[in-house]
Amino acid sequence: MIEIFSYAFFQNALIASFLASIACGIIGSIIVVKRMSLITGSISHSAFGGLGLSYFLGFPALLGAVFFSLISASFIALIRKKALNKMDVLLSALWAIGMSLGLIFIFLTPGYSGDLFTYLFGNILLINSFDLILVFILDLIIVLVSIVFFNSFLTVIFDEEYAETKNMPVTLIYLILFSLIALTIVLLIKIVGIVLLIALLSLPAATAQLFTKTLKKMMIFASIITLISALSGVMLAFLFNFPPGPIIVLITAIFYLAGIAIKSVK
Repeated sequence: MIEIFSYAFFQNALIASFLASIACGIIGSIIVVKRMSLITGSISHSAFGGLGLSYFLGFPALLGAVFFSLISASFIALIRKKALNKMDVLLSALWAIGMSLGLIFIFLTPGYSGDLFTYLFGNILLINSFDLILVFILDLIIVLVSIVFFNSFLTVIFDEEYAETKNMPVTLIYLILFSLIALTIVLLIKIVGIVLLIALLSLPAATAQLFTKTLKKMMIFASIITLISALSGVMLAFLFNFPPGPIIVLITAIFYLAGIAIKSVK
């Protein structure tokens, strides 16, 4: 049992779990409080277009995902106010366009593309040194920017009209916020995949929201839940030869259901 900690791939998975939990706690809490799950889903599925493009051009897959995610996040931030009544349709279109482009690029690229489809469901045990460096850089950006703009995020999240009356650059703040969501999505693609990352971003934060009243405490609690879920999922996946992504998400769901039960009893 102890010898598994000596394996490089297992060590990478543990480090990635820790880094991902920080980003999930911070950004996931904002997503849950602001109810932006559909926006998150659109950005995450549009990232698949970037994965396909990178595969077509021969670049590292996650670099294309970063590019497409940031483009999608910027587009949403800029049209958010003008297309308020049609936002759900535009987000659905963005969702479909990203997936379609990804599949087209994969079809146009000769050779076997099975590895690329692992990004749909992720596998934290397959994270290599390059992925880990990229995850670390993205995590560092997310943490630093969130600290600098925390008060601005707080104002826009809870009272956007007040922020506008104070002449705050609301569109710019949303642009930064959605960009952080995009980076978090890319960070999680290799861990739980595009299909399941929405759950990992929302369930720990939703659990934390049941027991906390401030955003900072919610972020910390959500990070802890994500870390426990990720570490437990990695261990179970390795010991029982399960796919780690679904196990990690399933554990977060158990935390959430247990939280609801405890809250109901109280």
